[in-house]
Amino acid sequence: MYQAKNYENLIGMEGFSEELLKNHFKLYEGYVANVNKVSDLLKELDKATPQYAELKRRFGWEFNGMRLHELYFSNLSKEKSNPSQNLSEKISEEFGSFENFKSDFLATGAMRGIGWVILCSDKQSGRLFNVWINEHDLGYLAGADPLLVMDVFEHAFVIDYGMDRKSYLEAFFANINWEEVSRRLNQ
Repeated sequence: MYQAKNYENLIGMEGFSEELLKNHFKLYEGYVANVNKVSDLLKELDKATPQYAELKRRFGWEFNGMRLHELYFSNLSKEKSNPSQNLSEKISEEFGSFENFKSDFLATGAMRGIGWVILCSDKQSGRLFNVWINEHDLGYLAGADPLLVMDVFEHAFVIDYGMDRKSYLEAFFANINWEEVSRRLNQ
């Protein structure tokens, strides 16, 4: 049984209202609850039915929604930090400079549509990529570890920023918990 994690420590974070964060936490809690519900239903269903097949597909949506939100919330912080030397070097090696990385990451987040932007590390090559994930379960790079996760579904910003996605992207980037992102790289 999965339990929703508590991210109330983010309340008061610059650029994110309490209302927005509490609504976003509630949405995340729904993913956790649905992972548990779908898991229970799958145990009860005949595996040869269309209902079983559809719930198996739905499980990926709910599970990735839960995990991506956990990664998203945990790579945010009220405390300012900087990337580790190792992460800075990897980013510069891949993108040419930190500014090039930031520009590419934010440009990816500014694209039309809903989804996620993820800086990920390909385990086999060691390369870093900024990727767009459309929905929770489409576009994820197999074998890649998420390092930095940004939610660009409207629920992540519309309460505070309306349709001004650019201001949300800037607020997100100003609140990155670089210690967490660096830890993920070193795992």
